[in-house]
Amino acid sequence: MARILLAEDDDSLRGFLARALERAGFEVTACADGEEAVQHLDTPWDLLLTDIVMPGMDGIEVARQAAARDPSLRIMFITGFAAVALSAQDRAPAGAKVLSKPVHLRDLVSEVEKMMAA
Repeated sequence: MARILLAEDDDSLRGFLARALERAGFEVTACADGEEAVQHLDTPWDLLLTDIVMPGMDGIEVARQAAARDPSLRIMFITGFAAVALSAQDRAPAGAKVLSKPVHLRDLVSEVEKMMAA
């Protein structure tokens, strides 16, 4: 079972994402912000799924720290800001994927499954 570290500051969205991924068979640890997610980086993960824009530490910085600890970690960003999504590609670790909100839960699960199979 693949292990996913989820960082999303919107409480309801975090819950929806975590439940959808758990129903699809993934083990999910959900964090309310970047600082909380970074506290979990010593644990091995298969995927970091993080919002980009969060108060405090943003998702890009979480991803950089995660990739520095585990260069093989798969990284996926979700964001509701198109301009942020475009600039994230330049600042994110290589190979990271960006999904724009709103994202349908089926589409998210499908993209996660594709990343896990790659």
